[in-house]
Amino acid sequence: MNTEKSEIGKGRGGDVIVETVARLMVPFIQLFALYVIIHGAGGPGGGFQGGVIFGASFILLVIAFGIVKAGDRFPEAVNTAFFSLGVYIYAGVGLLCIILSLGVAQYLNYGFIPLTAHFEENRALGMDLVEIGIGITVMAVITSIFFNLVWKREESEEEGGGGEEVQE
Repeated sequence: MNTEKSEIGKGRGGDVIVETVARLMVPFIQLFALYVIIHGAGGPGGGFQGGVIFGASFILLVIAFGIVKAGDRFPEAVNTAFFSLGVYIYAGVGLLCIILSLGVAQYLNYGFIPLTAHFEENRALGMDLVEIGIGITVMAVITSIFFNLVWKREESEEEGGGGEEVQE
């Protein structure tokens, strides 16, 4: 019996059940990731865990629809923009804390950010902003690593490196 090369990622028509379940589950996975990111400042979870969950939702898209369709839905330029945006949010909040703490130089003392009239609310909102920045960055990095690994594998299979036929 001959086994053919895997057509994962070639843009082929996939299984209707897998595509439908993925299409239904991805929004809920992403909503749960946002919950983990926002809830992480006051409980278990946080930006890293939520970012990994969010990145896993894009990996599910690749598994269900193939690398070509998933790459069309989440292009590399958008991923790079998210990567930069997350770092800018995290670093911007820290820099804002240094500037607005009036020389005390307390890098992530979020209470000095003038978002509301209360110091404690400012601290909570600052923590949420930092968690959002971390979550966006981790999501972009996880997605980028996965896409790079899959594209590298696809290129090596096209060159003939991984398509041996197995006979029984």
